Amino acid sequence: MTDSPRPCQERVTQPNEQDMLQDTGREGAPSRAPRAPVPAVSSDTQPCPGVPDAQPESPPAASDWTRSLMKYRQPIPSRSIFELAVTLAPFVGIWAVAWWMLSISTVLAVALALANSAFLLRLFIIQHDCGHGSLFRDRRLCDWIGRGIGVLTLTPYDVWRKTHAIHHATTGNLDRRGIGDLPTLTVREYQEKGWLGRALYRLVRNPVFLFGVVPFYTFFLQNRLPVHLMRSGWRYWLSAMATNAAIGLTLTLIVWLGGWDVLLFVFLPTMLLAAMAGMWFFYVQHQFEETSWEYDDDWNIQEAALHGSSHYALPGVLRWITGNIGVHHVHHLASRIPFYRLPEVIEDHDLLAHSKRITFWESLRCARLHLWDEQRGRLLSFAEARASAA
Repeated sequence: MTDSPRPCQERVTQPNEQDMLQDTGREGAPSRAPRAPVPAVSSDTQPCPGVPDAQPESPPAASDWTRSLMKYRQPIPSRSIFELAVTLAPFVGIWAVAWWMLSISTVLAVALALANSAFLLRLFIIQHDCGHGSLFRDRRLCDWIGRGIGVLTLTPYDVWRKTHAIHHATTGNLDRRGIGDLPTLTVREYQEKGWLGRALYRLVRNPVFLFGVVPFYTFFLQNRLPVHLMRSGWRYWLSAMATNAAIGLTLTLIVWLGGWDVLLFVFLPTMLLAAMAGMWFFYVQHQFEETSWEYDDDWNIQEAALHGSSHYALPGVLRWITGNIGVHHVHHLASRIPFYRLPEVIEDHDLLAHSKRITFWESLRCARLHLWDEQRGRLLSFAEARASAA
């Protein structure tokens, strides 16, 4: 009996996702990462007569993803208006009810104020999209909406937009730390510091300080001046001072019309909880165990976007509140995609859906990570770094 013929290898017709321009913080940045090699065809197959040899398609490189995501960049005006309305209207309404509730129960008023922090956090995400010019096609419209929301979030829009652009252009770059990111030392840098330097760094990375003190400092104090942009021109000073003036007028009217109770039991609880939640989400988007940090010679903006940003897989309600910002690796690959279109990308691209995925419960461990281990290529806790040194 003769052996049966081996099955023939048919042409592979998977779609090729390489048809757009790169769209992260620094557009047009060169990619030094080569495309991954294509696996060879198995020897258990043989070509079909008349059909060219074919090979399975390898996973797209980081630079290929930025091109393939071009089609998701276009905002949908009606959807943008809807998302803005269903966020701003409830925020104002709950604020008014909490104000009125003060005459009945301070506890209920505070509870409503805390619940309203969810809508304030979502307003910040919309302001964030305005900064990237992704909410509407008209850049000027985005800017003025962002400036208006900036009064509510205590964030001068033009200052934040500039520092956030720097964050996108330098994320994961060990030679360009300091603007738009959190203090992160390598194990070697930490070991070379004296006792005072180590103590200060441990204080800054302590979860109580990082998520309790830093949010208050950032939104109530640091945002009042164009920190890091002090010598960058009048535009950022104007943004900071105009926002400060609008905030001051708003708070004066609140105290004049409702008294100090409204400020203490409605305004402050909403702002503080939203600021602390925002700090946590910003932290976990880049401070996870298998993130990516490289020195400038080996750093690549697309690779840093894909491998240095997490996919924070949250429950549905939290995804809505945070405006899908947990799909952060996609956002860094293509920052012009509107926040409401990010789920489309995950649904259409299974590789991105599973890349750098962190669940809510898994993310809690990230608060214990403090130092970048250059040898292992991962974040360590202080205890792990100490054990490694020993």
